[in-house]
Amino acid sequence: MKAFKTCKGIAAPVDRSNVDTDAIIPKYFLNSIKRTGYGKYLFHEWRFLKDGSLNTQFELNKERYKQASILLSRSNFGCGSSREHAPWTLKEFGFQVIIAASFADIFYNNCFKNGLLPIALPEERVEELFRNVREIEGYSLKIDLENKIIMDSTGYSIPFNIEEHRRKHLLQGMDDIALTLQQEDKIALYEYSKRPTYSFML
Repeated sequence: MKAFKTCKGIAAPVDRSNVDTDAIIPKYFLNSIKRTGYGKYLFHEWRFLKDGSLNTQFELNKERYKQASILLSRSNFGCGSSREHAPWTLKEFGFQVIIAASFADIFYNNCFKNGLLPIALPEERVEELFRNVREIEGYSLKIDLENKIIMDSTGYSIPFNIEEHRRKHLLQGMDDIALTLQQEDKIALYEYSKRPTYSFML
């Protein structure tokens, strides 16, 4: 997993609460266990009309948000099913950070496993960011994970909280597999100690 230290990019809004994982990646696209190939289906039911054309009213289809790498949303983001495809899809689409008032627990955990940074902020702070995104075209943020702070070019800044072990693992680019491999010698020693022993009677 690639190490995450900072992210600087345009913020795009999805101004909805209770965005569930089936809205993020509809279940009928889940035809593979690979982690790639899903980005084009992000928010498919919202991004496209029934005839397959782009829904120009949906935020992410607007030109000003085309290069966004930071997603801004409301409370309970990522609710619904536990599918890990949701963070895969968001990341492949180009998002590195999701800022919301709150997250569903399983989705929140899955983000860290896939190098995606979810940041939960108080609702009043989220509202401030929505206001800035609406009023300033090309509104950009810098996320500094080392110092746990969100900044913009005007000097506006917001501190955020994150569990220290999650912060450290993202900074080091360590997913669950990499963390397990750090204990490879101890695992091998444990397995060796549990080998069955045989005695033979003549």
